[in-house]
Amino acid sequence: MSASGGTKAIVAALSANLAIAVAKFVAFLFSGSSSMLAESVHSVADSGNQGLLLLGGKRAKRQATPEHPFGYGRERYIYAFLVSIVLFSVGGMFAIYEGYEKIKHPHEIEAWYWPVGVLVFAIIAEGYSFRTAIAESNQTRGKLSWTEFIRRAKAPELPVVLLEDFGALVGLVLALGGVGLALGTGNGVWDGIGTLCIGVLLIAIAIVLAAETKSLLLGESAGVEDVEKIKASVVDGDTVTRIIHMRTLHLGPEELLVAAKIAVRHDESAAEIADAINAAESRIRAAVPIARVIYLEPDIYNERAAAAGTNPGKAPDAPASPDAPATPIAPDAPGGTGTGGATGIATDGATASGAGASSETSDSSPSPTASDASAPPDDSGH
Repeated sequence: MSASGGTKAIVAALSANLAIAVAKFVAFLFSGSSSMLAESVHSVADSGNQGLLLLGGKRAKRQATPEHPFGYGRERYIYAFLVSIVLFSVGGMFAIYEGYEKIKHPHEIEAWYWPVGVLVFAIIAEGYSFRTAIAESNQTRGKLSWTEFIRRAKAPELPVVLLEDFGALVGLVLALGGVGLALGTGNGVWDGIGTLCIGVLLIAIAIVLAAETKSLLLGESAGVEDVEKIKASVVDGDTVTRIIHMRTLHLGPEELLVAAKIAVRHDESAAEIADAINAAESRIRAAVPIARVIYLEPDIYNERAAAAGTNPGKAPDAPASPDAPATPIAPDAPGGTGTGGATGIATDGATASGAGASSETSDSSPSPTASDASAPPDDSGH
């Protein structure tokens, strides 16, 4: 999902909401409709939300620093999460409160043509914004359903705008229905009921947005297709024989970290392994361009250790009892030399170039951690 596509949809939504907010406030002042007041506040909240998305996109472009070596790509997730909070509190809770007050103290709607005219105008404007968001989303949605797109999208802007515009259109229909029933029956309670329904709708949308952006904030892996592309790119069948385990993590919507322990042949030289790592990184970036930070750790794969459930490429840990020493793996054991652990080789292929960071070169690769020991041989990165 391109940033430009998301920005275009945000700007279209912001322009529409600002114009609608002014029109709704005018209609409320002339008619006294609580539905119009709730919709006015809703449009103001939506305008602020689009401003937050634009601000998050701008701040995410800052260069990486020693304190934040992987950059600021996740700022876009933070500001999207703030949008859900604003939508819940300013939009949803206010509408529920206003609807309750109108039901408790109903009054007739005055100058009915103001709210009806403004609502019709708002539906047209929101429809244009919603159409723009749909057109931009279709460029990256592929074969995904709309539900899958909202749940799987790594860039938060278009899902947020889509849900906001959808909620706005449904809210406008509810407001128009409440005003129409209030005018037709002469009972202002219907206006309050319409306002209450708008509040429930906004809170439901806010909860969905909060859940999705929370997942992004916690850190999501690459999509299934990208994971498969990365796996296919790493193994060359010559020096790199397999992936022992792999992890992927989105540092931002358009920046992916890939960390993998790869199996190499035990008789390869350090120079040959370094060349193989550099070649694997080039293949990964060609297959998945957003994979900008890549760390590959060479190791020796051992089938006996893998079958025993221990870390592949490492002999089983010694038992707790000093009287029962571990059985060493012979050098000619299938799949490896029994040396275990990392080979201690890392090259300039272990690059951290995302978000403006310069290349990083480490002198040694860390030994497998306890968490690595429990990882399955063919981890998908999820």
